[in-house]
Amino acid sequence: MTKRPDHIIEKLKPEHRERLKLLMTDSSDWKSFCDISDVHPVNSIRVNTLKISVEELKKRLETKWKIKQPFNENPEIIIIEGRKDNSSLQPGELGKAREHLLGYYYIQEISSMMPLIALAPKEEELFIDLCAAPGSKTTQAAAYMKNRGTVIANDASMGRISILSTNIQRCGVTNAIITKTPGELLCKKLSELKITADKILVDAPCSGEGTIRSSIQSTKMFSNNLIRKLSKIQKALVKFAIEVLKTDGELIYSTCTHAPEENEEIVSYILENYPEMQIQKVNLPIKTRPGITEWQGTTYHPEVIKATRIYPQDNNTEGFFIAKFRKVGK
Repeated sequence: MTKRPDHIIEKLKPEHRERLKLLMTDSSDWKSFCDISDVHPVNSIRVNTLKISVEELKKRLETKWKIKQPFNENPEIIIIEGRKDNSSLQPGELGKAREHLLGYYYIQEISSMMPLIALAPKEEELFIDLCAAPGSKTTQAAAYMKNRGTVIANDASMGRISILSTNIQRCGVTNAIITKTPGELLCKKLSELKITADKILVDAPCSGEGTIRSSIQSTKMFSNNLIRKLSKIQKALVKFAIEVLKTDGELIYSTCTHAPEENEEIVSYILENYPEMQIQKVNLPIKTRPGITEWQGTTYHPEVIKATRIYPQDNNTEGFFIAKFRKVGK
């Protein structure tokens, strides 16, 4: 593991640092969190099985890189440990590789792959990625669906739509419709057209504090006002997403933040206001922790414990949060 020259945790605002510390189980856990935050994340990729088999790509990559497949049940997840000659990867090397340009793999952080592993959309289903750019989870969904069924890949930003479109084309996705509109408005329009989805991913815009290992910018974003603003946006997104989810359909709510106001608070909001939505435990190939039921004087719905927290020190990944719901009818 390559250590950073700076100390990320020391760059956090004192209030932010204290919040994160309160989310850890004890001082040892906090130290582990601080230590892993000073280490660069591993280089992970996801094989794009729409274009190449895992075994074929593995053969190609092994001619130049040392690779590891950490999960037997998910062989498409590969960690690039370095070059065959034991030297380190150069900055941008994975992105410039021929195999990447041809769309044979997607550079994706391991915890970011977990929402789609939990949701696993099937062939012939209608899947909505409500906040789709840059396209990691959209292309992952298309691979699960083997380019069958329909993927609606939506984002509100034209700049991000451009990146999304590029990645969809590079990866050979042919079952996706790209839409540019706020997620709430898309869901309203689909409701008017009486279109309902089998699976929905709300990978919501968030404060991004789970990505501090790879993005120093996320250490500068924190403020209580930002978290409150994002929490309102997130509640609006899930509210309208629930309306276009079929009975017996499944919805994943996910973020790359540790903030309970953006995680358990949203899950509690769903459970308290939409009795037809039942939270489901998920089985993932990495170590996870349950959702928390209390935070700074607020008590959440007891079933938020079924949600999933992913902490960087547990798996050498970024931080993530996942909650899976099934709609059982009113």
